[in-house]
Amino acid sequence: MSPLNIPRKYHLPFLMTGLTLALVAAGIAGLILQPPAQPRFQSEPTATSQAVSSKTETTAIARVKSEGARPEPGPQTRYTTPESLGADPFAASLRGTDIDGQLAADANGQLVVNQSTRDFFDYFLNAIGDSSAEEALARIRALARKSLPPAAADQAMALLDRYLDYKRQAVILGNRALDPDRQADPDYQIQMFHQALQDLKRLRSEVFSPATHQAFFGPEEAYDDYTLASIDIQRRTDLSVNARQTLLAWQRQQLPPQIRDTEQRLVSQQKTQQQRQAAMANASSPEDAGERLIASGMDPNQASEVVGYLRERQQFDRRYDEFATELNQLKGAGLAPGDLQTRKAQLLASYFDSEQTRTWARLRMLDPTSQISAHPAQ
Repeated sequence: MSPLNIPRKYHLPFLMTGLTLALVAAGIAGLILQPPAQPRFQSEPTATSQAVSSKTETTAIARVKSEGARPEPGPQTRYTTPESLGADPFAASLRGTDIDGQLAADANGQLVVNQSTRDFFDYFLNAIGDSSAEEALARIRALARKSLPPAAADQAMALLDRYLDYKRQAVILGNRALDPDRQADPDYQIQMFHQALQDLKRLRSEVFSPATHQAFFGPEEAYDDYTLASIDIQRRTDLSVNARQTLLAWQRQQLPPQIRDTEQRLVSQQKTQQQRQAAMANASSPEDAGERLIASGMDPNQASEVVGYLRERQQFDRRYDEFATELNQLKGAGLAPGDLQTRKAQLLASYFDSEQTRTWARLRMLDPTSQISAHPAQ
């Protein structure tokens, strides 16, 4: 891969799953789910831009990736679209990227429909906004006509039309309103989850042939089903913790292999992170925390970075205690508001010599549990 042609994104066919769209379609994403910690690439309609992640590990949306690689042509593939738009693509956001997915045709000149077909469409459609919709669609059509036999190009254009129709109808699903009298009821929320996902599946089955439905959304829907089953298991009050964990593990085993391996890896990583957080919380010093992290399997160099950060925070805490004591004395000195603000800024600069530590101090002062008095002493 040339320096220019790095992947635009990790090749994530399931980054925006049907479940996410279903949650938005149900209108309840904001009620029991929290915003994601990191930006997410979207492959569903723009109405679903408020992508969400769950409060629990079992409702996390699967991110199944192929390490950013373009899929190898299958034995039936003879014609494919190019890997890149070159150094000067039609949209600035695509500069320096490879095309996600591809359009392909077999030796008989027929379109090969798989996940890469959908990825290819989404690569261009997600550039809309940085370019016009007309330009993005024109580029898809031009590449199809140039790279594929006429019959396959016609099939690709017909499929693109169906995919756009699906996206338009999915946006309408996303505008569904909730019963305002029941929207705070968790049972009603879960019921709407299931209903919205079923509606989305039904829409896909109406718009696409069974083969295309499976090729575009099959693994994604398998993960959606797993996620909803996991929610139901987590909410069961008649099950012990061990029973819930056993059932969750069984549900993971029902996933397609690629998703199952990724999900198991995510669960394992999360457990490791929880163990390391506990090790740090129980450590008596930064050095002790480093030893515990190394014992948990962390690379020594990474553990050393953590120790350095903890030492810095420890030093900051000591300085902040001194700063807070002196600031409280200032607040009790009867200074005029303007003079107090000036002295406060001077004091902040004298105790904290970097912008980072000054920012930490400002944030600490906003904490209602901070030892700094809210009002001057009387």
